[in-house]
Amino acid sequence: MLYTPDKLNKQSMNSSVSSSRRMTSSPNLGEIIYKKHLTDELAILRLKPQEGKVPDFQAGQFVELGVNLLHDNNRINYRAYSIASPPEEKRHFEFYIKMVSEPLPGKVTTAIFNLKEGDPVYWHYPSGFFTIEDKKVDGSLETRRLVLVASGTGLAPFISYILHLSNTNTSREVILLHGARYAAELGYRDLLESLQTKTQHNWNFKYIPTVSRPNHPLSSGWNGNNGRAESLLIRNNEGISKLERIVGERIAPKNSFFHICGYQGTIHSVINLLTPLGFVTNRNKRTDGSFDIKTEIYGS
Repeated sequence: MLYTPDKLNKQSMNSSVSSSRRMTSSPNLGEIIYKKHLTDELAILRLKPQEGKVPDFQAGQFVELGVNLLHDNNRINYRAYSIASPPEEKRHFEFYIKMVSEPLPGKVTTAIFNLKEGDPVYWHYPSGFFTIEDKKVDGSLETRRLVLVASGTGLAPFISYILHLSNTNTSREVILLHGARYAAELGYRDLLESLQTKTQHNWNFKYIPTVSRPNHPLSSGWNGNNGRAESLLIRNNEGISKLERIVGERIAPKNSFFHICGYQGTIHSVINLLTPLGFVTNRNKRTDGSFDIKTEIYGS
């Protein structure tokens, strides 16, 4: 995953990115121990390190996965994928991967997507900065509600966030807005619906999914929200958004902090909706260094 100060760029419209640089450390070897297809183009993979346990990392970071492409002089080619498993899971990494065939299928992503249980795969140590903002500029704890907005496989880092926050018994309100084309692409839906029912240790989590193509066969039986993720933030004729109706108050920088991950169009739409409300992104911080929106963009 290529990180620059002003852009977190991903390719192939999934949670992978092209890696034109290489880590200086030697690659590690692992094995695919689990694969679950959600659709023909969407799958969950688990990678077990060949030696030892999963290294320490922060929720929201990524791992570069590598495969040896025979048509590329046996060179190991890498793509970076957000880690969906929480830092507390030491047995394996979990990844949420989409294979995109348009405009052209990516050779590396296709090879990784087609891995089977038992197949070897190379990996580098976790890295990245799309982590939870849990402190304010003055060093005090961040207590504003955490609103996570995801489109497609931009959900992956937020699964790591949510499981980590649940494991560490946060009392901070957490809300996930996830937009997908079809209901079948609402990855982790059962897990997220289950986490909504958890009440221990003041856990306060809400899951708000939405589907942009509700009439498609892959959305059969869907009777929830329709539209893209950003539609949940659009105020109606009464001046209230779906999110505000659910939380019971106006969304404002004083009470909410946003993390957004997904398609570039989703990122821009959400920022355009929040900016008039006084929200500021991490790319355009206030003079004191504070901000209320942290983003990770992929796709073009």
